[in-house]
Amino acid sequence: MLDPHRLRVFRAVVGSGSVQAAADNLGLTSSAVSQHLSALARETGLVLFQRQGRGIAPTPAGLELAAQSEEVMSQWGRLDSVVADLREGRSGRLVVGYFASAGSAWMPDLVKRLTFELPDLTVDLVLTEVTSRNLTPDIDIVIDPPDGGGRPGYRHVPLASDPFVAVVPSSHELATARSVGLGDLRGETWVSNDVMGSQGHRIVVSTCAAAGFTPRFAVQAQEHYSAIQFVAAGVGISVMPRLAARALPSEVTRLRINEPTPVREISALVRETGRTNPATERLLEMLLELNTHPARRGRPATR
Repeated sequence: MLDPHRLRVFRAVVGSGSVQAAADNLGLTSSAVSQHLSALARETGLVLFQRQGRGIAPTPAGLELAAQSEEVMSQWGRLDSVVADLREGRSGRLVVGYFASAGSAWMPDLVKRLTFELPDLTVDLVLTEVTSRNLTPDIDIVIDPPDGGGRPGYRHVPLASDPFVAVVPSSHELATARSVGLGDLRGETWVSNDVMGSQGHRIVVSTCAAAGFTPRFAVQAQEHYSAIQFVAAGVGISVMPRLAARALPSEVTRLRINEPTPVREISALVRETGRTNPATERLLEMLLELNTHPARRGRPATR
């Protein structure tokens, strides 16, 4: 079992570049830092540093340990915070997982409202698209796979159906239409706005297959913010979830897509802990209210 304090000292040395700098940053003596490094090397059985000039540099094994320990130390830091919350009588901490378009469209207002109602609550937001799925959020806002959603240890709560829309340059011949058939985009140059192989990408490609064609992606933007700018520049068109196409520059026009319409299902996964978490349940209420009354999206919190 590795000592988290030694890992913290080790990561400080890697981050600062020297034993003395790490000692100054941590308020330790250089001798104490060196002792922690030696003990960690014995625990792991690894050579973590090598001599480089007058100083030391991490070995490939040391660099890998530093990289792989980042998430572990983050989780350990959360545990420290939980202990502090319990000791000081605060109402606790809520870990919320989300994906990018839900984060920009929903989370700022919801978190502001939630922390206004529960001022002692600390909310940790985790972008799960770029974070290991080993984390266990209290509530995770997810896109359901085509065969239905669910996760062991979590309650599955459907939130919304999010249809995809076409985003085209405002100068495009289709821009004056309110809607477009998916098949009408067959010959267009496409800009991707999701990672190849992701659920969103698979939804678009499979719906295009149902319409009898395979889109030609000239740009792999892989996220909607960049994709919108490529469309604005006239590089091509993009098909993205409506939630991701809420705020568009004047150079871009959004069009509804007629049948077949790609649609993604959005749900909340709520961790089952054997006890009611008031903050989790309140956030779930807000999410359900938001999607029952879409006109309230983006409403400023009142104080």
